[in-house]
Amino acid sequence: MSATCLKLPKTSVANFSASAAGPVLSGTGTPACAPLSEEANTATQPISERDLTPQSTAKCTVAVAMSGGVDSSTVAAILHARGQAMVGLTMQLWNQRRLTHEESGAPAQHRCCSIDDVYDARRVAEHLGVPFYVVNFEREFEHSVIRPFVNDYLEGRTPIPCTLCNNHVKFDQLLLTARQIGAERIATGHYARVRHNPVSGRYELLRAVDETKDQSYFLFGLTQEQLARTDFPLGELSKQEVRDIARRLCVPVAEKPESQEICFVPTGNYVRFIEGYLQEQGSQLPDDSGEVVTTSGEVLGRHTGLHQYTVGQRKGIGVSAGRPLYVVLLDRANNRLVVGEDKDLRSTTCEVRDVNWVSIATPSTPIEAMVRVRNRHEPAPAQITPLDATTARVAFREPQRAITPGQAAVFYADELVLGGGWIR
Repeated sequence: MSATCLKLPKTSVANFSASAAGPVLSGTGTPACAPLSEEANTATQPISERDLTPQSTAKCTVAVAMSGGVDSSTVAAILHARGQAMVGLTMQLWNQRRLTHEESGAPAQHRCCSIDDVYDARRVAEHLGVPFYVVNFEREFEHSVIRPFVNDYLEGRTPIPCTLCNNHVKFDQLLLTARQIGAERIATGHYARVRHNPVSGRYELLRAVDETKDQSYFLFGLTQEQLARTDFPLGELSKQEVRDIARRLCVPVAEKPESQEICFVPTGNYVRFIEGYLQEQGSQLPDDSGEVVTTSGEVLGRHTGLHQYTVGQRKGIGVSAGRPLYVVLLDRANNRLVVGEDKDLRSTTCEVRDVNWVSIATPSTPIEAMVRVRNRHEPAPAQITPLDATTARVAFREPQRAITPGQAAVFYADELVLGGGWIR
């Protein structure tokens, strides 16, 4: 870390606490907010490394979602350096002591939302001298993220818990809590952008400038109300610029590694997590063994539970055929694991449920867009035909590999996120 840091003025630091009973916070010093306006939304624009000079304090207090990582911590430091009235909020989402007796192996490194992360977030808040609270969302997180995660795997789908958390906790419950303490807006460390379109009157979600860090895929479920009250200060920056800013402002976690694992799976072994969670809830996995078959119906062996597999998987199938085999389909109706060659993974159509047209009104006719079917998938040209307000059919121009039920299909027009939904 650089020895020369920009000195930051200190303000009062709030006490904080968390409770298992629900969203609980304590502390003092939260300033009042002015009502939301279009001017307030445009006042907090993404900041570049070349624009860290203090600015006039915005009327509205911003609640920064502080995870303890370098990204959200740098957001807090940037807004503080600009003179923004702010408060730090850290979410307690999952009791890390739960289910540890069911896990095997060493804990995964660099996972988010751990006790250490809460401590780091508090350290950053103390460094900046801003009010800080821990809010307990364990009950909401279990209801909206954990249970759907387990149920999806048991039903043969491959879920995205981070998107569920964004939709139902971070940009829902956290925003409600922020407003309860007088903050009308939230800012997060996501790499994405939001802007207001004066012609359509809608708030639009855009991809981040740094395509290698873009997280818009996980944000397709945000509503107009949520976008109107959300800032993504890192959307114009690269990861290197973020670290450079963190070092310049002497952010205590400037050199902290990025989180890599699902926050509630301590060892990264989601199969053991599912089994442990069901046991804790007084349930047991059913005797779920079944046949492993090829796409032509040839029986190659047996599997011990479809929840252990995902479409596109090659390793750990447990059968040998003298050629590479991949999971092609989880046939839940017949409890069969269908395997095949790489060419069998490719398809041109999928149906999408719970579609959210985030940046545009629901189209009445088919539209052309670029579609991403998983986070690192290169967006591919497709026609999207709305079937009703919340379902659509996606037809790709060229076959796509491993279109997986439970993952998201997100629709783009250049940098604009049109919408997205869950693959059936």
